[in-house]
Amino acid sequence: MKAVIKITGTTALAVFGMAAGALFAPAAASAATPTLPSLVAYVRTGDVYVSKGATETRLTTDGGYNRPRWSPDGTQLAYLKGGQLWTMKADGSAKRRLTTRAASGPSWAPDGKSIAFASLSCSGGPGVYRISTTATNAQPQVLFPSDCRGEALPASPSPATAAPAGLNDRLRTDDAVAWSPDGTKIAFRGGNCESTYDACLTVGTVAAGGERTVAAYGGGGVQNSGFAVVPSWRADGAKLAWTAYQEGETAAENRPVHLVEWDAISGAKRTVGATLDRELAYVDATRGVATGQYNGGSYVMVVGLSGTARTPFHAGSQPSVQPIH
Repeated sequence: MKAVIKITGTTALAVFGMAAGALFAPAAASAATPTLPSLVAYVRTGDVYVSKGATETRLTTDGGYNRPRWSPDGTQLAYLKGGQLWTMKADGSAKRRLTTRAASGPSWAPDGKSIAFASLSCSGGPGVYRISTTATNAQPQVLFPSDCRGEALPASPSPATAAPAGLNDRLRTDDAVAWSPDGTKIAFRGGNCESTYDACLTVGTVAAGGERTVAAYGGGGVQNSGFAVVPSWRADGAKLAWTAYQEGETAAENRPVHLVEWDAISGAKRTVGATLDRELAYVDATRGVATGQYNGGSYVMVVGLSGTARTPFHAGSQPSVQPIH
């Protein structure tokens, strides 16, 4: 079933659950570095760092790293390098390449035995694949679109040589995926909804291959443009957050880059964080870490999910929170 919400005028404020002033005016950030219950991995100038408080550890020194993602047991990180999927231990050792085709936005299965990633599908749009983390010379298997599951894998696209300069352009085609904590669903950019809308975000059912549209822009009677990317599940699977951008029918309906949280049961949406906050990863039910703007650059911020509290953590972006066991 497709769930599409047209965001216009005062309706947009009600749907997002905030006043316009709260959306467009970031809260002041405190200078004290908070201590978190587990490590956060993040990227700064192309290298991966980890920290849970004031002290940080640099895991890599050769640059070119993107989208680090913790394994469910917290002992490994998946990441992108050279446009392909790699893993390494939590201390930065034992680096291992898993794919030989272009890959985007990894997410671990809850059992840690496979990783989902995005790459070109048989339909020509973004698709979702899984690859084993334990088998030798493992080959990717198609998950979405489900119609591609019986087809030969398309030729691998060439990895992008350079990222677009603007923030919106970089995010617009970010194909990060998110595997739900119970293992039954994956959230991803695109999907069958692209036959109706200009841009969309999908939650797909892994077993049956069904798809549900949770955000849509342009086409299908939706008179706006924008994107919804970089999804992230809360640990209990009850909430899904993503990074969004919208250009409405009028200037009053425009929304710069912001974070949306979706209730997986009711389908209700609300905005969390401040303008230009993006790439949320949940710490717990009340806090997340997100990339925001601070001191003139990108900074990992600890964001309160029930108000406007925002505290700077460390310079960087693309945070991922180590699961607690």
